[in-house]
Amino acid sequence: MDDPQPLALSIKGLSWHSGERAILADISASLEKGKMLGVIGPNGAGKSTLLRCLYRYLVPTCGDITLLGQDINTFSAKTFAQQVAVVLQDTPHYFDMTAQQLVGLGLTPHKGAFSLTSAQDKQDIANALATVGLTERASQPYEQLSGGEKQRALIARAIVQKPDLLILDEPTNHLDIRYQIQILELLRSLDITVIISIHDLNLASALCDQLLLLDKGQSVIQGTPAQVLNEQQIGSVFGVCCQVTSHPQHGNPQINYFYGYSDNGMTEHDEVMP
Repeated sequence: MDDPQPLALSIKGLSWHSGERAILADISASLEKGKMLGVIGPNGAGKSTLLRCLYRYLVPTCGDITLLGQDINTFSAKTFAQQVAVVLQDTPHYFDMTAQQLVGLGLTPHKGAFSLTSAQDKQDIANALATVGLTERASQPYEQLSGGEKQRALIARAIVQKPDLLILDEPTNHLDIRYQIQILELLRSLDITVIISIHDLNLASALCDQLLLLDKGQSVIQGTPAQVLNEQQIGSVFGVCCQVTSHPQHGNPQINYFYGYSDNGMTEHDEVMP
């Protein structure tokens, strides 16, 4: 049996309150170095709030987060930016910036205020563009890229940043299925620890090593797709009826949903479901 990889990330007893309301309550999870964790759950489950705590946009009400064994609050802003890259679901606007210039922003945490772009920097940018398949789009204005190309450019920027942890908040939310698959397969090919929030359970099942299922701000279960995605758990958390089978290609759970929902959220298939 292979020895487990060291933990890249550990979350213990994490809570975050908005006034008197608990948005996250006692979340605990962990992720081995080089693995991809999919954060799943219905709308309002706390997925984005959890990620915002992880990249220090929000300060948890209580709990601990460690990156490679070190409390994330002990990192300076510059060091944290060197170690954690973030890609959000809504692609930002960069006006007249080209794809190449956008990717070059990943160098920022590693450069001084008046540092020049070195030959190695240029090579790193070119390599990142090649990795995401955008070499031929390098000089094209970022605003003229397609939605999938914009997300790939943002991932290339993260590659240039050379982080230990890459956090993505629903990066495939507005993309067609081809780009969704392409982007998650790209993330799997990188030698980077990845945490991604995602709505598509079949996509999460196919391409994530681990899943963290949230519901109403609480952790339901963390485990492999086979451990997390079963009919009872999906029905309880998402309020849908489904049949879970083994995918013919990769063997992980494949979810087949039933339709015909009435106002009470149940379907005519409920009576035949175990």
